[in-house]
Amino acid sequence: MQRRMARWGAASATAIALGLATPQARAEISDKVVKIGVLTDQTGLYADAAGPGAVEAVRMAIADFGGKVKGMPIEMIDADHQNKADVGATIARRWFEQENVDVIVDFANSAVAFAVSELAKQKNKAILISSAGSSDLTGKGCSLNSVQWTYNTFALANSTARALVKEGAKSWYFITVDYAFGHALRNDAAKTVEKVGGTVAGDVRHPLNSMDFSSYLLQAQSSKADVIAFANTGGDLANSIRQAQEFGLAKGRQKLAAFLMQTSDIHAIGLQAAQGLELTTAFYWDLDDKTREFTARYMAKTGKRPTMVQAGLYSGVMNYLKAIDKSGTDDGPKVIAQMKAMPIDDFFARNAYLREDGQLIHDMYLVQVKTPAESKGAWDYEKLVQVIPGKDAFVTPEDSACPLLKK
Repeated sequence: MQRRMARWGAASATAIALGLATPQARAEISDKVVKIGVLTDQTGLYADAAGPGAVEAVRMAIADFGGKVKGMPIEMIDADHQNKADVGATIARRWFEQENVDVIVDFANSAVAFAVSELAKQKNKAILISSAGSSDLTGKGCSLNSVQWTYNTFALANSTARALVKEGAKSWYFITVDYAFGHALRNDAAKTVEKVGGTVAGDVRHPLNSMDFSSYLLQAQSSKADVIAFANTGGDLANSIRQAQEFGLAKGRQKLAAFLMQTSDIHAIGLQAAQGLELTTAFYWDLDDKTREFTARYMAKTGKRPTMVQAGLYSGVMNYLKAIDKSGTDDGPKVIAQMKAMPIDDFFARNAYLREDGQLIHDMYLVQVKTPAESKGAWDYEKLVQVIPGKDAFVTPEDSACPLLKK
């Protein structure tokens, strides 16, 4: 606790230096409106994990905040980037330059997040990343203009890999989606595997949005590795797990590992195929009354249980709005500095603080997918195995490539 307070104290000093924490700070809401742009995958392979559900999470946060901040209305717009970095960058530029958007949130795709992060720095705006996972976003690509709220590839890969190696799974074969997110997820996992005494038996990469994984799975099977690890997510993960089950891989001695499997993925795959998988998540819906209450409200709106990125996005937007209310400005870097100066504690973010690199440090959860017999009904898919403290889940400041942590 003392260390956390010291971090808040240092962040508060930064905020004071920027003129945020003093009564004399001049309230300045640009254009008399706080405008949030939700840029996500609305129709592609990440649409169930983020997509329309992410838009609804932001809508809920705005309504719960009261629809106004500092007496000014909060508005929201949304768009589909089609998982194309150039499309996402074009939308973001229009939003920043022509439509007076103050913050862009969600993303779903790391390549899009990197492109928009560069624009945010140029335009002095803010971005709040919930569903883009590359650890480089708060590593070598860190910025005073961006926040990575829900998870990153290191936290997922580090936690899951450590658990499986501890169980005796020493050799690993990776099936990786071939773009920034997949590369980061695979590399973070491989480093952890080797660090704790395991080995990498082989690798293969597949294109985004693949339908046929047979050749990749046969290569993984012939490697005789202890673990076949899927460094992909969304539709790619669902297809690869289903086909692995059809090939009978899970019935042999090899284990299957999914680093980024969300509630929506388990729902798409089905418990029969996904049962027994261990994975790490940033949100466990059945943790306590707070998580169950949010889940019930979200399900009443959408008919679906929130994924970790949808729950995290709600939390991130609420804390962003609190920071505007506290600082009196919607200036991007100043709002983020205020977020770093504030204690963060809600249904999603436990034992949390926002670090100087823009990474929210918070508890993560190792869970196991239930068997069909264990499930109590629709959307009851995971059981809690272990709570992983944020200090153990996320990369340490000493090991980070972010220059903001080297000051």
